[in-house]
Amino acid sequence: MDTQSATPGETNLTTLLATLKLTMSPETFVFITLPGLKLPPPSLQIQMSFREAEGTTIITTQDSADTCGIEYTFPCKMITLNVHSSLEAVGFMAAISTKLAENGIGVNPVSGYYHDHCFVPLGKENEAVKVLQDLATEAQKRIKT
Repeated sequence: MDTQSATPGETNLTTLLATLKLTMSPETFVFITLPGLKLPPPSLQIQMSFREAEGTTIITTQDSADTCGIEYTFPCKMITLNVHSSLEAVGFMAAISTKLAENGIGVNPVSGYYHDHCFVPLGKENEAVKVLQDLATEAQKRIKT
């Protein structure tokens, strides 16, 4: 029995960029790692987790990590890219990360089923939003011409 379905979402890069809307989460997020198969505390609010050979990476709020007494790194803000990109879209996150890099802004991108999210260093979030809004405006101009 094949349970694979067609991948929903937009694949056209120009359309993705031109229709890009941004939402910045008010919380400060952090990255933590748990060694091996160690489980996080039940009260930890997990935004994302990913198991690697060295341990499990978890993105959570700084408040949640502090409450649980867990050491963390990379305080950051989450910018959600509110466009339903296909998981098979080519070049979308590359265009986003390249534009941020050109402006000296690091990014840790995470792709969800419906949206992509950019975790940018705390203090760089407003600059990142402006850069990405400008990128969307440039794409909109390309569509109109």
